[in-house]
Amino acid sequence: MEPSAGARPVIAIVGSVETGPSYTPALKRPEDAPAACRELGRRLALAGYDLAVFSAKRKYVEYDVVQGYAQATEGAGTVFLHVPRHRDHDFGLPEGSSAEVRVVRDTGPEWEVSFYRTLLSCDAALFVGGRQSTRVAGVIAMAQRIPMLPVAAFGGGASQVWANLDKVRNDTTDDDIVLLGQDWRADSARRLVRCLDEQRLRRAEWLRESERTARRSLLTAGLGTVVALLLLLCSLLGFVLAGDPGPATGRRLGVLVVTPLIAAMAGAVIRSSFETVDQWPRAAVRGLGAGVVSVLLYVASQLLTVPSLLDELDVRRLLFFTLPLGFSAGFTFDLVFERLRSGAAPDTPPLPGGHPPPQGPADRP
Repeated sequence: MEPSAGARPVIAIVGSVETGPSYTPALKRPEDAPAACRELGRRLALAGYDLAVFSAKRKYVEYDVVQGYAQATEGAGTVFLHVPRHRDHDFGLPEGSSAEVRVVRDTGPEWEVSFYRTLLSCDAALFVGGRQSTRVAGVIAMAQRIPMLPVAAFGGGASQVWANLDKVRNDTTDDDIVLLGQDWRADSARRLVRCLDEQRLRRAEWLRESERTARRSLLTAGLGTVVALLLLLCSLLGFVLAGDPGPATGRRLGVLVVTPLIAAMAGAVIRSSFETVDQWPRAAVRGLGAGVVSVLLYVASQLLTVPSLLDELDVRRLLFFTLPLGFSAGFTFDLVFERLRSGAAPDTPPLPGGHPPPQGPADRP
């Protein structure tokens, strides 16, 4: 569907109130529906809407809505008539009518294709009466959060759409639901169109908030990536700061312990970037906790195996083990905490020289 100049909102008109076929739910006061549809069309013209219709036959509500739309003294714009390629329709509007009817032919022979495709591109939808296709269109519109007016006063599929909208709500309020379910009155058309305008305003605000949330998420994810990169670079600086082997000093012990913890935080932040909701600050804290447990257990196993380790501490050599260990612990912090909850210690890599880590008393035969 091509929008008219000025980007006026387009509302799809759906439904029928033909008295012959059976309706589920049954129609109510179908004799009053044509006049109501004409008044709705006039009010939509005054509110600045364009129409999207799918038939010019009198048995569908499009005919009466378009008649009322064309009779408006001001505001009437374009009526987009969507029809299959082999059909012709004419609303019989008088010469010089303020409404312009623009035929949009679909390439397919079935009206359903053009109908549902056009519905998804509209800014709003009006449902009056109707049967199965009206109910299906209402479900699609609700799923796409399209502002809608399911007029329940005349029964049919529109009343079922109204009942379903009460469960979904989208951009409607309690007062809107009550209004949509009321019997038709002299001022119903005016109030319904105002209700539609308010729904569109709420949806526009929801879209703006969604865009703001998406931008914040992208910014947070980008910041998390930068933080992970900086943490990785900082952890690699440990090889530079390690110095030569020598007795354990505060600086050597600090580099040995802190460097893999930074790598653990980097691993947790990178892991968080794969999640649906990227909460890298919280992930960094969890990674730090997992890194503390894993790295300290590894260092403790080294001290138990080599008691003189601190007399000639080779920090750079140990970092080749503790850095990957810390990163792995942070990246898989959920597995580390799961093992801790089950009472098992996290796995540690083998000691230098291929020796297995020492066994605790609970692991000895």
